[in-house]
Amino acid sequence: MQNKCFFCGERVKIPNLPINNKVLCEKCAIKLMDFMAVDGKNDLEKDNENILNEIPTPSQMKKELDKYIIGQEYAKKIVSVGVYNHYKRVKYSTSEILEKSNILLYGPTGVGKTLIAVTLAKILHVPFSISDATSLTEAGYVGEDVENILLRLIIAANGDKKKAEMGIVYIDEIDKIGNKNADNPSITRDVSGEGVQQALLKILEGTVANIPPQGGRKHPEQKYTQLNTKNILFIAGGAFNGLEEIIMRRTGKKNIGFNGNNEKKTKEMFKKARPRDFVHYGLIPEFVGRMHVFAPLSELKKDELKRILTEPENAILKQYKELLKIDGVELNFKDDCIDFIAEEAIKMKTGARGLRTLLENYMNDLMFELPDNKRVRKVTINRKSFEKGNKPVIEEE
Repeated sequence: MQNKCFFCGERVKIPNLPINNKVLCEKCAIKLMDFMAVDGKNDLEKDNENILNEIPTPSQMKKELDKYIIGQEYAKKIVSVGVYNHYKRVKYSTSEILEKSNILLYGPTGVGKTLIAVTLAKILHVPFSISDATSLTEAGYVGEDVENILLRLIIAANGDKKKAEMGIVYIDEIDKIGNKNADNPSITRDVSGEGVQQALLKILEGTVANIPPQGGRKHPEQKYTQLNTKNILFIAGGAFNGLEEIIMRRTGKKNIGFNGNNEKKTKEMFKKARPRDFVHYGLIPEFVGRMHVFAPLSELKKDELKRILTEPENAILKQYKELLKIDGVELNFKDDCIDFIAEEAIKMKTGARGLRTLLENYMNDLMFELPDNKRVRKVTINRKSFEKGNKPVIEEE
């Protein structure tokens, strides 16, 4: 009696090793045996069953996010609820009533958009991939097809498509593919803007996508890897510079200026963003309609930048201290130095990224010299030495 192998589709006789009453050819049976556990069950199957075994509540997610992301309380609450609802739907819902909860993060550069997405993936123990929207183009043009963002997710899941189908995809710089002439759309083809948004629609909503196994361009003759995107959580992020002006025009508010009092007004204005504001910015209505959760992030203040330097589990200063500790050196930063670094980062207007830039520039010479000087036991950096670029106070044995 002939049957088709459950995995490869090859016509074979029924083997002596049925797995869950599935017909296997000899080759697939041997491969599967490599993953068999003591109780006769595939480890990979077990992993898939244990995905999202216990979904953290929104408050638990936010508590974990607090360990890595300083400030952005409003955004963290919104995202925690959105992610919880998404994976609750994935795990428990059998009806089609509940829709996907794709998320749009918007706010200035360096405020934690990417870090929120990365941390969520760690909390949930699901595969995660990052793609840059600016590298994507419509099918048939030079650049990356939109399906390549799914290939990265499969790679992150070590080739396990079942895991990939419950993963998180972060699409960065989504505002860069907006049509800047949204009020007066062009009839010419927009290869890297509106066309990419159109190509992303089905993937965001949920479809079985055909992915080139080796990446790159798609060709009619090649074989494809198929991936169902129905349960994949898509998070898009962008700075959306100028969005507040669109919101002000809609709400009838006057120009709010740039003084300290108006920073709070800008933050409140971002919270008032509506889907039509993003359409006015340049995103097509169909794309905006597939992003169900909108989470605004605000510029980081001095106190928040100081906390970023010292509090998170992976804080930048903690990293430098650990690096020098390996060389037997104790590293200390004075409070006035931390104040200065935060003040300079605000002037750079690059958010938390400015902190690392400032520290890298100062610490480079120090970390170049210290490994050769075995007598150094303690290094103290104050504001004066950091500001002037001078050497810190060094104590030798």
